[in-house]
Amino acid sequence: MYYDKTVPVPEVQGKIITKKKGDACYILFQYGQIYNPEKRYTVPQRTIIGKQHPTDAGLMFPNEKFQEYFPDVVIPEELPEAYRSCCLRIGSYVVITYVLNEYELPSLLKKHFKDDLGLLLDLVSYLIVDEENAGQYYPDFAFCHPLFTEGMRIYSDSKVCRFLRSVTREQTIGFLDDWNRKRDHKQRIYLSYDSSNKNCQAGDIDLVEFGKAKDDKGVPVFNLAIAFDKNNRVPLFYEEYMGSITDVSQFVYMVDKVKEYGYTNIGFILDRGYFSRENIQYMEDNRYAFVIMVKGRKELVSSLIEDNLGTFETKRSCSIRAYRVYGKTVTSRLYEDDKKDRYFHIYFNPSKQAAEREHLEQTWDKMTTFLDKHLGEVLTLGKTYRHYYDLKFDKNGHLLSYKERTDVAERELNLCGYFCIITSEPMSATQALIHYKGRDISEKLFSADKSFIGSKSMRTHYGESLSAKIFIEFIALIVRNRIYNLLKEAMLRMDAKYNYMTVPAALRELEKIEMVRRNKGQYRLDHAVSKKQKVILSSFGLSDADIKGAAEDIGKKLLKNQSLLDGAQENDMEDDEDGTGTFDIFD
Repeated sequence: MYYDKTVPVPEVQGKIITKKKGDACYILFQYGQIYNPEKRYTVPQRTIIGKQHPTDAGLMFPNEKFQEYFPDVVIPEELPEAYRSCCLRIGSYVVITYVLNEYELPSLLKKHFKDDLGLLLDLVSYLIVDEENAGQYYPDFAFCHPLFTEGMRIYSDSKVCRFLRSVTREQTIGFLDDWNRKRDHKQRIYLSYDSSNKNCQAGDIDLVEFGKAKDDKGVPVFNLAIAFDKNNRVPLFYEEYMGSITDVSQFVYMVDKVKEYGYTNIGFILDRGYFSRENIQYMEDNRYAFVIMVKGRKELVSSLIEDNLGTFETKRSCSIRAYRVYGKTVTSRLYEDDKKDRYFHIYFNPSKQAAEREHLEQTWDKMTTFLDKHLGEVLTLGKTYRHYYDLKFDKNGHLLSYKERTDVAERELNLCGYFCIITSEPMSATQALIHYKGRDISEKLFSADKSFIGSKSMRTHYGESLSAKIFIEFIALIVRNRIYNLLKEAMLRMDAKYNYMTVPAALRELEKIEMVRRNKGQYRLDHAVSKKQKVILSSFGLSDADIKGAAEDIGKKLLKNQSLLDGAQENDMEDDEDGTGTFDIFD
């Protein structure tokens, strides 16, 4: 088979021979010779390694034999058709195509990526289906899946590497601008914002710095944040920033970005990590509402909880059964000089109370054991030990004795199981909790990013490739999140719960829908769609008829692509097993 990419004709003196037949001129390579004792002369051993370019004698279309004898020559970008499996898995391709078209992502991305659009979409599919982000494994995925590239071309891992390094900030920012421009800016939405950090040991990436990692392994990190429209359940934009920058300080810049995208009628749903006086004041100045969570043992809300202890924990009117908690709303000021009342929604979770008390007891046991072990030694203890114990040292810093501060311990035990949500707008405790729980989707996005898209490690040593991978992951998160939501909605409509309606399980089931290559190289659907697969497809408004239609379309595209190659190779010689041809060209 002759590839449709050209390489220079090798310059090996006395070894390269041309042979013309019809309109084609073939390139042969003499790889050895053998003595014929009967005829008493040496017979050269030659094989066809390609076909000469019709207009440039210095170029040739190589075949597989060329790679065997000239392995160091790089075949440009595309892998040969021989690397495509005779069995293609098409189920996940059909579903991903449906979501891409629903969000009009191909047309939005085409504007910025043009000829590389197909490869970009294939990498998105690869991240979602294989839960892997290592570029060198992409050809393995392409080997057995339909592709979005023109003619379903299979590109090499070196092409993937070059593509990642070619992606520019203008392209990614341009897409994010277009993506957010399509949103309804007049609609009131609550925007969930969260960030995470990733460990990285690469030395050539500017974003990587030592910072406060959540999973601190003593290596540098970079930060990644995602803004999520809770109402419409769509990721809006992301931002990457240096590892030493804290979440609290970065939040102000994110608010500015929200303004730049044209969002005005919104509220923020934030984790406790973003709680600061400056952030709240900044949202107030921009007239943004907020819903923010605070732990019950924090000084800000602990006094409010103590004032309301025993007033709502068993009242049925305060029960929020959907979340197994009890809740009550009170008003208070955030700060002494705060000019308005805020709404403090206090909650009590009985099961959480037991877990938090056990955690505290275990913490105290470990600290007590440590202090007993180091009595009489010179110690430098942190503020946590000083918070829970009265410590006595001699003038040289030796620990002489310690005593548990029982009043502190008992107070914290009483606060176990309580938490608080603060809102800037009036609402019930139930409404505030529903808003905050909607933020769980952004948590699932980070779980999907690290676990289900294989992005716990970025596997790159270049800043350009890192940014490109993050961008492709963001597109993959948009698609995967939509798959997740549609499956979840379908589950809610069903009488029973099916374990194959999660995203990983559904994709594994869809991967069983296969096309096989039959006579004349045409791919056809191998078997009918199963009952499980029909249930999964119905979540997307698809049926077995859509699978059949997609299979026919894929088969036609592959057949057309093969026909183009065959047309370019019409009247080519048929190589026998040793590559010397079926007719004598060596006379």
